[in-house]
Amino acid sequence: MGGVREVEIRDDGIRLGQLLKLAGLVDVGSDVRPLLETGVVTVGGRLETRRGRQLKKGDVVGVGDEKVRLV
Repeated sequence: MGGVREVEIRDDGIRLGQLLKLAGLVDVGSDVRPLLETGVVTVGGRLETRRGRQLKKGDVVGVGDEKVRLV
């Protein structure tokens, strides 16, 4: 288990579904909803199930043991 990987975003915010694709945590957009339904995605340590959740720089998203921080 490593630390938190940083993912750079161009704008001030991004939707959770977009981030999961950008960070390579899902292969295609259609994988996002089933992943969220499994209950393994967290934002700031709290369970998240909304693919449209707005994220901002500094947020930490976890999928299982993997974590990414928006920068």
